[in-house]
Amino acid sequence: MTHQIAVLGAGKIGEALLGGLLRSGRAPADVRVTVRRPEHAAALRERHGVEAVSTAEAAKTAGILILAVKPQDMDALLRELAPHLPPDRLVVSAAAGVTTAFIEARLPEGTAVVRVMPNTPALVDEGMSVISGGSLATETHLTWTEEIFGAVGSTLRLPEYQQDAATALSGSGPAYFYYLVEAMTDAGILLGLPRDKAHDLIVQAAVGAAVMLRDSGEHPVALRAAVTSPAGTTASALRELENHGVRAAVIAAIEAARDRSRALGGGTA
Repeated sequence: MTHQIAVLGAGKIGEALLGGLLRSGRAPADVRVTVRRPEHAAALRERHGVEAVSTAEAAKTAGILILAVKPQDMDALLRELAPHLPPDRLVVSAAAGVTTAFIEARLPEGTAVVRVMPNTPALVDEGMSVISGGSLATETHLTWTEEIFGAVGSTLRLPEYQQDAATALSGSGPAYFYYLVEAMTDAGILLGLPRDKAHDLIVQAAVGAAVMLRDSGEHPVALRAAVTSPAGTTASALRELENHGVRAAVIAAIEAARDRSRALGGGTA
């Protein structure tokens, strides 16, 4: 893929993607970025060697434009972008809840759109990006998108109607683990461990468990059973989790995240 790429909006995800593209071998001259504040542009130039341009300039010069803005800012960005966008460009959206149909309706007829839901582990090249093609996206467009987001982790294709569920599980997912780590750290402190030691124990347990889930091929039920001796410490802990409705709370929380993703895209038909 030889297209110049423009990242429109260099917040956490936008800058993570920018850095990943450069680490994967793309030259700074082949990447453009748009930002609102001059001081942010200067910082990006210093950190990455890329130049900040206007939205109009990005539309004219980049073959692939990545819209990395908040959902509430998408409509304004599309209205700014549309008058300058040739119809042969690929537009990739990384905004939660915003449908490809919403974007297609606001850009020149014939514009190919791909929707992506990344997550924040992209900051350390361990992200998961869920990819869905719009009505005009071809296999080539999807492959280009996978190549771009593969620079910051893994990718997975899903039909667009499953994007809200993927957002709830994967896009928001890291926060659930951080929340659990907070609670476990508090428990460790209550049990008499120093905060830093509790943190180290929990983080390594999480990393090890994640690697086993990824690499062992075992179902999580089987992995959990392997840790759970009859009448042992783990069995006692799991009983309390069930007694307090933790499983039901997790399901309800993820359903709430799914519903919020739908609401953010409300009216984007």
